[in-house]
Amino acid sequence: MDRHNHYERAFAAFARQTGTLTLGVDEARRCTLDASPLKSPDFLLLGANDVRLAVDVKGRRYPSGPAGKRRYVWESWSTGADVDGLARWAGLLGDGYLGVLVFAYHVLSEVELPAETPDLWTFQDRRYLFRAVAVEDYRAHLRVRSPRWGTVALATRDYARIVRPVSAYLGELDDVLANAQERESWTFP
Repeated sequence: MDRHNHYERAFAAFARQTGTLTLGVDEARRCTLDASPLKSPDFLLLGANDVRLAVDVKGRRYPSGPAGKRRYVWESWSTGADVDGLARWAGLLGDGYLGVLVFAYHVLSEVELPAETPDLWTFQDRRYLFRAVAVEDYRAHLRVRSPRWGTVALATRDYARIVRPVSAYLGELDDVLANAQERESWTFP
């Protein structure tokens, strides 16, 4: 966890308020596995119902861009190395651990979202919307965004289909996820 990163601080506060044990991982030192550096997850979460998550937080602003040229796109990009590292960590941590990419959107005041929007959170006078994708689902649908920068992303339709509120991974929305018809009818955000 980078204590200077407002997205990560907001996510940690959100996870804690759900009663989830939240362990921030020191990102200052990278581990080495098989002679190659391995990016650490940002958090390890332990929650009710044996929830075990390795989490990498991706901070994004919504909408993006300067005033007058706003882009109303829910960005879902990451680096390929972050995705691979998270998948490897989930495997190394053992059975029951799930790697999850959390997209923490800083929602600007010009955007109106219904108050009942799941996982809409205010922290230090900023609004955040937390959405998550299991790393294996992400890997199954990713596309190269920039070979030069090593970034990957999901097509908008794929992202909208597989993204969930973070609370779905913490056990609070089990009923929604258990019902396949409701899962298919989920709307983003």
